[in-house]
Amino acid sequence: MNIRTSALCASILAFTVSAQAADWPQWRGPNRDGVVVDQRHQLEKLPAEPKVLWKIPAGPGQSSPVIAGNKVVYMDAQGENETAHCVDATTGKEIWIVPVGAKVVFSPDYGGGPRCTPLIDGDRVYTQTGEGEFRCLALADGKTLWKFSFGADYGATWFGNKSGDAAAKETASRRQGNNGSAVIDGDRIFVPVGSPEKGTLVAFDKKTGKEIWRAGNDNTAYSSVMVGTLAGLRQVVHFTADALMGVDAGSGKILWRVPLKTGAKRHACTPLLSGDTVTVASTSIGTIRFGITKSGAEVKAEPIWTAQAVKTVIGTPTLLDKHLYTLGDGNRASLVCLNFETGAQLWAQPGFGDYTSITAVNDKLLALTSTGELLLLKANPAKYEELGRAQLCAKTWASPAYADGKIYVKDENSVAAYALVP
Repeated sequence: MNIRTSALCASILAFTVSAQAADWPQWRGPNRDGVVVDQRHQLEKLPAEPKVLWKIPAGPGQSSPVIAGNKVVYMDAQGENETAHCVDATTGKEIWIVPVGAKVVFSPDYGGGPRCTPLIDGDRVYTQTGEGEFRCLALADGKTLWKFSFGADYGATWFGNKSGDAAAKETASRRQGNNGSAVIDGDRIFVPVGSPEKGTLVAFDKKTGKEIWRAGNDNTAYSSVMVGTLAGLRQVVHFTADALMGVDAGSGKILWRVPLKTGAKRHACTPLLSGDTVTVASTSIGTIRFGITKSGAEVKAEPIWTAQAVKTVIGTPTLLDKHLYTLGDGNRASLVCLNFETGAQLWAQPGFGDYTSITAVNDKLLALTSTGELLLLKANPAKYEELGRAQLCAKTWASPAYADGKIYVKDENSVAAYALVP
C-alpha cells in the first residue's frame, strides 16, 4: 500500500511539474514571477541557431504570447484594429482571429498595436487593448463573452501621446498604451483601469464581468497587477503612476499606500512579491524592497533596502535563490545581480540596452534583449557567466514565453517557436 501510495504521489508530482513547465498562461509565466521549473529539460547550452519549429507573419505590437493546453494566444495590429489570435502550439496553424479594439497610434512612432499581454484561465482568455478595451473571450473560438471600456465605462479616456491636454501628463498608460496586465485570483479578476474618478483598480467576477468593487483614484502607469498574501492578508498589489499600494482582495479597501513618483509617470516594473515583501524598480527611484507588516488594524509598508543606482527603464527583476537579477546600474543598460536580503550589488554586466526580459529556468537565466538576441546565463551570484547567445528575432519589446523546452517569441513582423533543447 505504501509503495502504491508513493508511486501515486510521484506521478502527481511529475504531472504537476510537467503541467507547470508546459504552460505559460499569463504575463511572466505560471506564477507571474518569470520563474519556471522544468525537470524534463536542463538548459546546459544554447544552440548558435536554435531550431525553428514554426514561424508565422504577425503585425506590430508589444504584447507577449501566452500558452495553455497546446494553444498559443497572441495579440497584434491588423489594419485599423488590434486583434487576438489563437494558434496551435505545435504547428503554428491558426485556430481563430478576432478584432478586439481600435489600434493605438503614436507620433513619433514608438510602434503601434497592443501593449498588454493576454491571460488564459481555463476555457477563457482575457485581452486588453492599448486604448483600454477589455474583453473576455472563449478560448475555443474567440467569441466575446463579456467586455467593458476603460474610457466609456470608467472615464479613463484615451489621450495618446500627441495630446496637449494637461490631464495627459498625469498618466502614462493613457498616453502610451494600457500595458498593465490584469490578474486572476479565484473567481475574481483585478483590472488596472486607471480612472481617477471611478477607480484605479476594479475587481470583476471573471465569468460574468459583474463589478465587485473599485479602489483608488490614481492614474495608472505601465505596471501589471499582482496578488498574494502579505502580513496574513490577501492583497492586490498595484504600482500606479504615483504610488505603490496594497488593496484588500475581498473588499477593495486600500490597506497601505506609498507615494513613489518618477518623471513622466514611468513605472513599468511589475511588483515582485516574496514572503511579506514587495520589490519595485523605476527610472528615478532605483530598486526598493518594502516589508509589509500588520499591527492591530494598521497595515504598513516600510523600506527594507534601497538600491538607488539600480534604475530600470523597462523591465521587472527576477528572483532566484535569494538573488535578484535585474536591469539598471546607473547607465540603465547593465544586467545586475543583487543580494535580495541586503540590496547589495554583487556584479554588473554592461551592454544589455534599454530592455531585457529575464526568465529563470531551473538554475539558468534566459535573457532576451530588445535587439532580439537571446542569451543563456548561469544564475551565478559570484560572477556574470554566459553559456551562449543566439539571434532569435528582430527588435522587440515583447517578453518571450517558455514552455516545455521551447521558447515563443514575437517581434514586429512575426511570431515564432524555437526548440532550445534537442
